[in-house]
Amino acid sequence: MADKTLLSVRGLQTHFFTPEGTIRAVDGFDFDVLEGRTLGVVGESGCGKSVAARSVLGIVEKPGRVVAGEILLHTQGGDVVDLAKLAPDSAAYRAIRGPEIALVFQEPMASFSQYYTIGNQIMESVRLHMGLDKSAARVRAIELLDMVGVPQPSRRVDEYPFQLSGGLRQRVMIAMALSCDPRILIADEPTTALDVTTQAQILDLLRELQAKRGLAIILITHDMGVIAEMSNDVAVMYLGRAVESGPVAELFSDPQHPYTRALLRSIPTVMAKPRTRLPTIAGSIPQPSAWPSGCTYNPRCSEVMGEVCRTTQPPAVTKGTRQVRCFLHGGTP
Repeated sequence: MADKTLLSVRGLQTHFFTPEGTIRAVDGFDFDVLEGRTLGVVGESGCGKSVAARSVLGIVEKPGRVVAGEILLHTQGGDVVDLAKLAPDSAAYRAIRGPEIALVFQEPMASFSQYYTIGNQIMESVRLHMGLDKSAARVRAIELLDMVGVPQPSRRVDEYPFQLSGGLRQRVMIAMALSCDPRILIADEPTTALDVTTQAQILDLLRELQAKRGLAIILITHDMGVIAEMSNDVAVMYLGRAVESGPVAELFSDPQHPYTRALLRSIPTVMAKPRTRLPTIAGSIPQPSAWPSGCTYNPRCSEVMGEVCRTTQPPAVTKGTRQVRCFLHGGTP
């Protein structure tokens, strides 16, 4: 039986309107999230990954806003709701955040209030969405801390964020995200600021929670190694669009887009000779207000085909189980 689609995003465009001009942070992003599976979204910093995640939850900071596309959520009640049509501050959207979709932020210290205990902050979310009284909410908070592996949860519940290590803060952030039993968890660079051992523990925790609860996870990262370890499906994002997407095993074994190949070449391997310089991707991410015309990757591409790549945006081409945006695979106007 086919996996159930929980979230389907088509043609998502999120732009920021500044005095210097319009910044197209997300510019036609397509992806699907399936029940019980992990979608990895990978790309360099500045490609629009976090903005896409915030667009799904309707928490894009001004002067940004979703200007086009569909964000189709298949709710627990069986309805299909286009989140792009909801006002971000509406009661309908607030009812989605938490019970349907939750977000684990990249940096917990910037997300927690330092003036309230972690227990109070989890309890606030529980009471808001689940209607529990203060006593029941505290019990729920302790249960959640225990579930994500926080030691001595009945004591830690009364501690402040600054009293916890980075790994424990991230576990508490995951506990808060799971407090209302969401079906989709968005993890935005959840291990970036952590050491290697703690990173492995957090990834193991996410896998364990997914297996127990049937969570669908959107994992946002710049680390192809994390993608290989955690994801079932992957979307490689460059300047607001998915340039290649499909099953992770196939993408890693036979990458089709030049950007995907360049990302994979930059991963260190145990087979490499010692003290060998890793390959790098030529150039750098362009300024948001100065995106190149045509294929946005063409100034950095080692396989650029000439004028067509410099003047025309390539369409998505189906290659077996994958979608690729590159004229190397057809779609030439």
